[in-house]
Amino acid sequence: MPSRVLLIDDDARLAELLSDYLSQNGVQLTAANDGPRGLSALEAGAYDAVLLDVMMPGMDGLEVLRRIRTRSDLPVLMLTAKGDETDRVVGLEIGADDYVAKPFSPRELLARLRAVLRRSRPGVVAERLRVGELVIDIPAREAEVGGTRAELTGIEFDILVALARRAGRVVPREALLAEAGRGDVVVGERTVDVHISHLRSKLGDDPRSPSLIKTVRGIGYVLAKE
Repeated sequence: MPSRVLLIDDDARLAELLSDYLSQNGVQLTAANDGPRGLSALEAGAYDAVLLDVMMPGMDGLEVLRRIRTRSDLPVLMLTAKGDETDRVVGLEIGADDYVAKPFSPRELLARLRAVLRRSRPGVVAERLRVGELVIDIPAREAEVGGTRAELTGIEFDILVALARRAGRVVPREALLAEAGRGDVVVGERTVDVHISHLRSKLGDDPRSPSLIKTVRGIGYVLAKE
């Protein structure tokens, strides 16, 4: 599954350049040309990381980062002006994971991005996902909780993997099936809710007070890290 990255930058030429380069290297890039559009994109979709320009008209990148950090620990790589130490220091203090000074080479950016993604996914080893007592063997398509194997359907397994890859981060309801690679499934009003209900039951998660797959009212679902 390719990494999904959101670029928030008002430079259309840079967005086109990065989209072409990153797509050849296993990264699916979505671009937003200002802060408000970037924050809206984060509400509507699930991403693995954000590339965030500091110097933007209206809402600058530092304010966007502050707002992201009030709701998410999503990895953020700041794009700063060359030699502007103040922006880099402030960004790191607010919660940026790394920074790249403009102008940069796409190759350098990709290396920094991959490093940030590796640090944010410490539970992924040899295509096995570990989140608390949940263990998912992706090649074998098997999942177990506390040593007990859960008998899941194909789509239930794919949804669980999508949630586990973003453990601790909310996956919007309308994006969940697409994130699971199941865009072929016709989505009804209750389709995702039904699959989540079945998953909770099979994973031993109390439907009245779930501790594993939690509902974020009006947005979607999040797999608890612990």
